[in-house]
Amino acid sequence: MTKRKITIAAVALIMLAAIATLLWTQCSAFKHGNREKQGNYRVINHPTPNISPGKNLVQGVVLHHTATRSIQDALGGLCDPRRSVSCHALIDHDGTRYILAPPDKVTQHAGYSMLGGKAGCNKFTIGIEFHGNTCLRPLTNDQINSAIDYLLPIIRQNRIPIDKIVTHQQVRDNWLAAHPDRNDVPTKVDITPAEHQRFIKALKARLQASK
Repeated sequence: MTKRKITIAAVALIMLAAIATLLWTQCSAFKHGNREKQGNYRVINHPTPNISPGKNLVQGVVLHHTATRSIQDALGGLCDPRRSVSCHALIDHDGTRYILAPPDKVTQHAGYSMLGGKAGCNKFTIGIEFHGNTCLRPLTNDQINSAIDYLLPIIRQNRIPIDKIVTHQQVRDNWLAAHPDRNDVPTKVDITPAEHQRFIKALKARLQASK
């Protein structure tokens, strides 16, 4: 084989390798959503179809845990168009953040709820889901830090006070207290008080350090 033929063959192999890499990247993005890395954690865009009409006023944050067996189960439930369930961000044990909706969208995470005397928290809060069950296992440090990374710019931009960063159990209990006749809406633990306080302590420390 002449030197010219060897050069052409080498170029052809490089082009084939580049095309294969591009196709693999596109297929991976199609299967798993667009991925990037922000800080120490991966961020994966995974849009949910479960968005309500209107604009989110972003005046508070409601924390939840999924209580599902796997992150795939959590994503499946939060993105199932047959269910009225969603949130803005889902955070895995390793800190990976799945972004289901932008902050200005109204997601379906709080249901019967009240915060600061206002009912219907979906319309004015950010919903954060932590994968796992805090009744059985505490949040990982990665989950806490990743959630804070996500929330800090939102908190600053919208001037959200610390007392408006609460759990689903708290906003549901507020609503039930205002509707004592409704015994058909059960209360439930959704982020334990201990884990909520742990999260708030870490958030306050990050806010203080970033001043």
